[in-house]
Amino acid sequence: MRKPRPGLHWLPQLAAIALGFLLVAAFPPIGWWWLAPISVAGFVLCAHNAARLRARRGLRRPAVAAAWCGLWFGLAFCFLSFKWVTTVGTDAWIVLAIVEAFYFVPLGAATAAVGRLRGAVLWQALLWVAEEALRDRWPLQGFSWGRLAFSQSHTVLTPLAALGGAPLVTFATALVGTTLAAVLLTAYHVLRSGNETSARRAWSAAAGWLALAVLVPLAGILTPLQTTAEKPVQLAAIQGNVPRTGLDAYGQASAVLDNHLNVTEQYAAEVAAGKLPQPAAVFWPEDSDDVDPFQDPIAYAALTQAAQAVHTQVLVGTVVLLGKGQARNEGIVWDPVTGPGATYAKRHLVPFGEYIPYRSLLTRYISELARVPRDDVPGNKPGILTVGGVHIADVICFEVAYDDTVRSSVNSQTGVLVVQTNNATYGWSGQPEQQLAITQLRAVEHGRPVMIAATSGISGYITPDGNIRQQTKQFTPAVVAAEVTPRTGLTLADRVGAWPELAMAAAALAAWALGVARAKRDSKLR
Repeated sequence: MRKPRPGLHWLPQLAAIALGFLLVAAFPPIGWWWLAPISVAGFVLCAHNAARLRARRGLRRPAVAAAWCGLWFGLAFCFLSFKWVTTVGTDAWIVLAIVEAFYFVPLGAATAAVGRLRGAVLWQALLWVAEEALRDRWPLQGFSWGRLAFSQSHTVLTPLAALGGAPLVTFATALVGTTLAAVLLTAYHVLRSGNETSARRAWSAAAGWLALAVLVPLAGILTPLQTTAEKPVQLAAIQGNVPRTGLDAYGQASAVLDNHLNVTEQYAAEVAAGKLPQPAAVFWPEDSDDVDPFQDPIAYAALTQAAQAVHTQVLVGTVVLLGKGQARNEGIVWDPVTGPGATYAKRHLVPFGEYIPYRSLLTRYISELARVPRDDVPGNKPGILTVGGVHIADVICFEVAYDDTVRSSVNSQTGVLVVQTNNATYGWSGQPEQQLAITQLRAVEHGRPVMIAATSGISGYITPDGNIRQQTKQFTPAVVAAEVTPRTGLTLADRVGAWPELAMAAAALAAWALGVARAKRDSKLR
């Protein structure tokens, strides 16, 4: 076997860095979604060639080179994709990017290992589902941003979300990429071999994978909307805006409350004048009232005033203090007559933002953690609420990125998905656009219209097919008022829950184990 030229083994590593940067562009705010499968294809080729070059140099464990490809790819992708975290702190961004990048190390090694098996195209695609399944859950409840599925918010692959949720969309995206890689490798080997019999066999296998890559999204496109339309209702989301951006966006908490009250009253005046229809329910964003209304009578009176202005119940986002340095991030249904009613407390909290894990230990060494003076306490019940007679599934901010949190709030009677969010800290960073794309996918996954209420944007109204019907600008007072058709019932994705993801991840891990065993056996035979 002819050894490769010196320095050639670095080419896959360098290509992996470029591909990591390329994948970032598949996500908003750029949104070139077609780059996601292309990046996956390039990742497969990098892992394959890195392992092959290491083996040709006579070195053991060729998967190590593929693992390095995974690391470089992950670092490039995570550092650029999560740059919006710098608004919290540069150190937080660096730590998060490094931690998230390490999930791509086993992905690289496993991609090379399963390349030895029949059906490598399938196993390599499933590995992306396994990588995301772990990254979404661990550590500290995981970090779900940057999943392949979230680059496909409105593409031919999006309808698959209604069948198997975001994991199925990730699988389909990866499958297109691994198929493309297989076609390129087949063409390369056919050109080199010149054997017509083996060429026909290779092209036949590649054609089969191409057919599968086309049939999988076709299944989603041909599946009709699975939920049932109910009587249309008029709904409104209020975007009051904040006094300033960045970490100090809520340094003037009463001003944020005043902003949302003023916009609500202006909207109510247009309704009273007959310019806009009377709303059945009104939604305020997360932290639209950043003062505990149960301890501040002025805030309490302002919320009652807002509900009385629009003559209906308002879902308010507020902070409720619990004492001993603890609080809850809640959505409260506020009635114009009886005041506060049913509540939903945010369940999936953001570590180092809404609470400090291992506070007593870490604050000894990291003084900046003192900037988070209190720890939020998570809720323990799904966000199933009724506002103005409208049954809704409520999620708060980052929760929209986590499959189980959204799914558990959707039952057969909740007709509208409501996202209360505070993106003021991350304004102009690209994060609000990414969250909007995730919300589009959720609309399709659960077959429901979505109303988004954001303090500073992006607020909006999304139909069950993922179309954005209304969208506000950032840092502008605005109202999203729309006639919305609630939809009841459950999609297949709602019914099967996490089982498809777990099954796909288990199959990927089994294939990886088989690939490693095959490699050990082959090395002993040499």
